[in-house]
Formats: sequence, structure tokens, C-alpha cells
Amino acid sequence: MRMTIKQLIKLEDKAKQVWVISPELHFDTENKAFTEIVSVNLGEKTKYRYIVPATTRVQKNIAVYQKKYKLSAEEICNNFLILPASEFNPFITETAIYNGTSKDCVAVAAPAHEDNNLVIKYETKTAKGMAKHFKSLWKKYKRTNP
Repeated sequence: MRMTIKQLIKLEDKAKQVWVISPELHFDTENKAFTEIVSVNLGEKTKYRYIVPATTRVQKNIAVYQKKYKLSAEEICNNFLILPASEFNPFITETAIYNGTSKDCVAVAAPAHEDNNLVIKYETKTAKGMAKHFKSLWKKYKRTNP
């Protein structure tokens, strides 16, 4: 199913938790519409969790993220799971899972570096499967629930 960025922002605005798998952190550091909603949501205590690769670009964008949203080093540590970079990073889409622990779980994907209007919304069964894998990875490396 297709969605627009505008519909996605409305979804993110209502979410209590947002789990993101991102090869570069583009949307949360460089896209104006998303940086505004992330800023508002963080102020309203929406829980953000990110799985990102350990690349130079991601490290720079984490620093931008920390400064932009005025987060402590501890908050960055709690919100980010940094995994080894992979040869597959250039092929990974930006994926977000909204309310991954609820029955209303929604997962979407968009091109990792483009600010266009293309967003794919996965079916509920797929979204719940993605949320399960996200949670499993987070618990494996962070030893806590996301």
C-alpha cells in the first residue's frame, strides 16, 4: 500500500513509540518536515529507538541529531543501537515501525536519501513481524526492551 509523506507525518505525530532502521539517519537529521515532528514528539516523550550502521556518515548525523534535539550522551546511548556496517547498506531503505508493541503496529519504508513523496506501508502481518525482529535485535545487543 502506498502512503504520502504527509500521511506518514500524521502517523508519526500520533505514535507513542517509533522504531527506525536507517542506513544514514537522513530523515531525522536533514528532512525539515521530519525534524520538526521528531522535535515535537521528543518533547512529548515519544520513545524513539534507532538501529543504524557504524559508518562515518551515521556518526556525523548522530552528532547532528544530538545537537538538534538537545540530547545528552546517555540519551543517545539509550536511543541508538549501532551495528557493524555492511556491504548491503547502500541498498537498505529507511524503515520505521510505529507502536511496535501494540496491536496497531504499522511499518513503512522509503528511499534512504530521497525527499520525495514515495512511502510504502506494509501489511499488518509484515509490520508485526518486523517489530518482532527489531525488538529481538535490540534485546540481543542492548539487553533491554526498546
